[in-house]
Amino acid sequence: MTEYFNEQLQVFQQSLASMDNELFEHMVRDASAALQNNCCIVATGLGKNVPICEKFVGTMVSLGLRTLFMNTNSAVHGDLGCLHDGDMLIVLSKSGETEESLRLVREIRKQERKITIWLITYTRGSSLEALCDHSLVMNLAHEGDAWNIVPTNSSTINLIVLQGLAVLTAQRMGITLEDFAKNHPGGAIGDALQKRSSGNV
Repeated sequence: MTEYFNEQLQVFQQSLASMDNELFEHMVRDASAALQNNCCIVATGLGKNVPICEKFVGTMVSLGLRTLFMNTNSAVHGDLGCLHDGDMLIVLSKSGETEESLRLVREIRKQERKITIWLITYTRGSSLEALCDHSLVMNLAHEGDAWNIVPTNSSTINLIVLQGLAVLTAQRMGITLEDFAKNHPGGAIGDALQKRSSGNV
């Protein structure tokens, strides 16, 4: 059992090592710029990437950073209304050929919306890469299941990258622990923060 987890950790490390660090720093700058201009970051995905996007949005919102989730399926059925000029859209697609994602990005381009579009993918030279402004392309040795097809490792790496984006964007924006505490007064974290602010910790 331990051997399996060690193998997946190696896959994570290899994928993250293949990421273009300068491009990722560019992503952090774009996210910060959008927020500083009172615009929004919107994450979109399908299937197993839906909860990944939602976790990223949850982290960003708890830090007071304007972020939304837009399901790629419902985007062209009215949810495009959550996108406004100056926003940053993050598209998650392992293959870069997801039909719904392609339709969404093509529609944004057709309407000439002033949206900065970032793609996170594991396939170089995809149709989505050609359409997006920037593409964070990583290698993926294996999904971790018996058939190398169930989206497990790819979605986990997506989460790691997006959580990194959240933390580094918050640092760049100068978000403080006090800012976070205002948005998280409840639960064990809220109790710990209140004790910390009162000097009981």
